[in-house]
Order: sequence, then structure tokens, then C-alpha cells
Amino acid sequence: MSVKLISLTKPINAELMHLTPEEFIVYIARVSNPQNQLNTQTAPKLLHYCIKNGHWSIFEHVYATFEIETTRAIAAQILRHRSFTFQEYSLRYANASLGFERIEARLQDTKNRQNSLETDDSDLKQWFSDAQQKVWELSYNLYNDALARGIAKEQARFLLPLNTKTRLYMTGNLRSWIHYIQLRADASTQKEHRIIALKLKDILEVHFPNTFAALDEKKEI
Repeated sequence: MSVKLISLTKPINAELMHLTPEEFIVYIARVSNPQNQLNTQTAPKLLHYCIKNGHWSIFEHVYATFEIETTRAIAAQILRHRSFTFQEYSLRYANASLGFERIEARLQDTKNRQNSLETDDSDLKQWFSDAQQKVWELSYNLYNDALARGIAKEQARFLLPLNTKTRLYMTGNLRSWIHYIQLRADASTQKEHRIIALKLKDILEVHFPNTFAALDEKKEI
């Protein structure tokens, strides 16, 4: 799996071009105090105040787009977040040329049906890895056979397993990204999805250091 930042809102007005995306949020927040809008020195304090008091609307004015490569199974979970805009690699249009992603072996948690547990069983890990390889080779060969026989791509794709790789673009405002990370970086999220959320957080923290410092302090993330 991979996560890559593609775009990030940046002011183009000549007077504002020097502002970072995070400083632009502060500029927006001070709409009622125009004499102080370009004050960046107290920006961390203002962001901390807004997060502490639940003034989330200021974070809706900056958008980020990420390119995410993952499996079809995890993509289905990601696409449930309806505050975002998505564009996904279409197997109705393009061939399944991205390959598959090998998933680690974990055991079923008998106390929580939505959870899995790490295992140290090397034989089981190897068996599960080999099983995935066999399934992929068989299904991918049959998929290509179906295409060669004239079967439509939109039908042939049903022969492919859930760990077939896909690529999608995910666009949302910072408020949505914060909420997404709050949910999906949590230990209750499937590990493969949680890794994506944590990678997203690492990237966003670089561009919004004061915002995420305030969130961590408030234990929002």
C-alpha cells in the first residue's frame, strides 16, 4: 500500500501567497478582525483555541487530495467516508495490471468478531502467503483468459480476489481528514486500513503542525 499527497490548497492572491495552508486557515478564521488577519505569530494559539472549543468550520477551507494504493477490500472501507470525493481505478475500463497485495496472517479474535490477532506461527504465515499466491495466479490467469475470449472487463473482474490492488484519489477538506484519522487511526480499525490513516496523518502533520499538536494535546487524535 502507498499514500501520496497530490494537491493542497494554497492562496494565489499576491498578498497571501506567502501563507502556508495552515496560516491560510488562520487568515480565514480572522475574517471579523481584518486588521489582524496576516498575524501569523499567534496562529498556534488561535488554532488551539478553535480546536479546544469545537470551532471546526475554519478547517473546511483547505482541501487536500491524496493518491492511495491499496486492496479492493480496504478501498471499500475507505469509500464509505461520504464527506470525501473519490476517483478510483476502474476495472470496467482498464485491465487489472496493478497486481495484488500480500496480506499478513492474523487470527480471529473470538471476543470481537471485527478484530484479528497477531500470530507467531511461522508455518501458518507461510501457508497463508502461499495460498494467496495460488489464488492470485489462478484467478489472474482465468481473468486474462476471459478477456481473450471476449468477456467484458466489467464481467471478467469478478474473477479477481479482494486483495487485487486498486488506486484511488481521495479529496476532502481538513476537517474531514481530521475526522477520518480520528476514526481510522484507532485500534478498532482493521490494521491494513489503520496503516493508511497513520500515513495520511504523518503527511498532514508536516503541513499542519500546530493543528495536529493541538489535536494531540486535546487527545482528539
